[in-house]
Amino acid sequence: MHEITLVVNGVARRVGVPGRRLLSDCLRHDLGLTGTHVGCEHGVCGCCTVLLDGEPVRSCLTFAVSVDGQEVTTVEGLAEADGLSPVQRAFAECHGLQCGFCTPGFLCTVTALLRENPAPTADEVLEGISGNLCRCTGYQNIAKAVHRAAELIAEES
Repeated sequence: MHEITLVVNGVARRVGVPGRRLLSDCLRHDLGLTGTHVGCEHGVCGCCTVLLDGEPVRSCLTFAVSVDGQEVTTVEGLAEADGLSPVQRAFAECHGLQCGFCTPGFLCTVTALLRENPAPTADEVLEGISGNLCRCTGYQNIAKAVHRAAELIAEES
């Protein structure tokens, strides 16, 4: 067992994990943060995407011990003190989800995308979300939600 400390959604958490424990399993099973979903377990679908020091990573491919001391933001940590984040509000407003299984990964991915590029073009949005798979929506409303989130962020600035 390895004792690691993670700052998860702004809170320092100390946990003992086996050396081969995946970050997704640590978050879900050790820390009880079940918003991070595990889909393919091969890093293809993007459902398990979380932010590691602000950058999107596949938590199903990341060993928990390798992120000792780093900051992890899960879907549970995206909301703001006064309610949902602009990205979360835009997904709800634009119906950017159906079953919701892929949604946490999309929300983390889009949060990082808009932090890096606050006014993406249509092509940049499609490229930015291309690493996340959805079996339900056909992506049109997800792309609309990304543009709407960019508008909401710009309005708040």
